[in-house]
Amino acid sequence: MTVPRILVFDIFGTVVDWHGSIVRELRQRFPQVDADAFAIAWRAGYQPAMEAVRSGGRGFVKLDVLHREILDGLLPRFGLAALDDAQRAELNGVWHRLDPWPDSVAGLTRLKARFTICSLSNGNIGLLTDMAKRAGLPWDCVLSGEVFQAYKPDPRVYRGAAAVFDAAPGEVLMVAAHQDDLAAARDNGLQTAYIERPLEFGVAHPKDVSPVAANTLHARDLLHLADQLGC
Repeated sequence: MTVPRILVFDIFGTVVDWHGSIVRELRQRFPQVDADAFAIAWRAGYQPAMEAVRSGGRGFVKLDVLHREILDGLLPRFGLAALDDAQRAELNGVWHRLDPWPDSVAGLTRLKARFTICSLSNGNIGLLTDMAKRAGLPWDCVLSGEVFQAYKPDPRVYRGAAAVFDAAPGEVLMVAAHQDDLAAARDNGLQTAYIERPLEFGVAHPKDVSPVAANTLHARDLLHLADQLGC
């Protein structure tokens, strides 16, 4: 492989444990609710909501808005229709409070010692900044689809990230726990590193983390990725 200059990271599921974080908060706030089912259902609305933007069916809106729209649609199904606007806004903010995987902060810190590390998420800038501040994620830069007014896998996001750093696409390594994200990054000339997160959807929904030969690297976690990159 060509040694990259820039490492860009998917966030939800790759760096932070969205499912476990949402389940923990829901169980604390609403113990009567099936927290696992709620978290899965909330996340299931993510791609369809973004697709409406990608397809041109609506203008770009940030992910906080999409998360709130999905949430409002879910609440009656889980017996929470009575929540007022302030309670809904507070619950929607859980996406700003997601906990990192146990290896994330240490792994990113090691990688940062040698590379420029940057988020490249569909999460909006405010969300990603709040998350990083709370979790101690040591980004050199926070990039989001919001910067490019597009959602991955739109090519503008991947190519835009390279352009921000005046880098050729091949000098950028996309790090993600999702093969579709990595495939799109490769299609736009980036190198790719897959991170195994078998419990991204919780212990009841284990994920296939088999290697894909097209990826530049395959790692158990971010510490393993740091080992492979000599950090």
